[in-house]
Amino acid sequence: MMKKIIAVSLAASSLIFAAGAHAEAGDIVVRLRATNVDPDVSSKLGQKTDQAYGAGTAAALYGNANANLQVDDNLIPEVDFSYYFTKNLAAELILATGTRHDVKTSGTGPLLTSRNLGSVDLLPPTLTLQWHFMPDQTFDPYLGAGATYVYSLDKNLKAQSVIGPQKIKIDNDMWGGALQAGFDINLKDRWLLNFDVKKLWVGTDVKLNLAGTGWKKIDSLDIDPWVISIGFGKKF
Repeated sequence: MMKKIIAVSLAASSLIFAAGAHAEAGDIVVRLRATNVDPDVSSKLGQKTDQAYGAGTAAALYGNANANLQVDDNLIPEVDFSYYFTKNLAAELILATGTRHDVKTSGTGPLLTSRNLGSVDLLPPTLTLQWHFMPDQTFDPYLGAGATYVYSLDKNLKAQSVIGPQKIKIDNDMWGGALQAGFDINLKDRWLLNFDVKKLWVGTDVKLNLAGTGWKKIDSLDIDPWVISIGFGKKF
């Protein structure tokens, strides 16, 4: 009975994991993935605000001088394209849709009436160069490195205060590095399953026009997201 079970299992596996489904030089792979963008934020909001507007401003606005900015995560659909220079070496271009993130302060003080500052829409195309360690196997792990460019599509942030809403703006452009690790599971008819993790390093300047006194920098916000994806693809 055990031999029959093993034989049936091997036969079923051969239907799913087919020989000849592995990438070769010149192949193009198109993947569709669900991607979670989870910012790993580093913020010095309170410190920078006091530097810009004077000691005590951060405590009045945010409740304490050590307040920071918080950016939530978001799940988005993502399409990416890979081109194989050799069966081991590939370039991947990620063309994610815009990812929308809510932005908050860590607290409120006598002047700030709400933690919520609004939301930002970010477009983060990323290009990496990958090395595939086992391209001729069903399980094909890889490592990659490259660069990312994040463009701010929408930056309607406002601090709700007792003296009226105070506009906040961030930089349009953010450039940074990217590291990547993941694996493909090669399936029949040149289909594949994919799991991928990226770490991006991007930051932006945050500025506030408090009570019409002019734009002043109130934070150097490092967003540095983890980008975790799962999906499927097809080789052409």
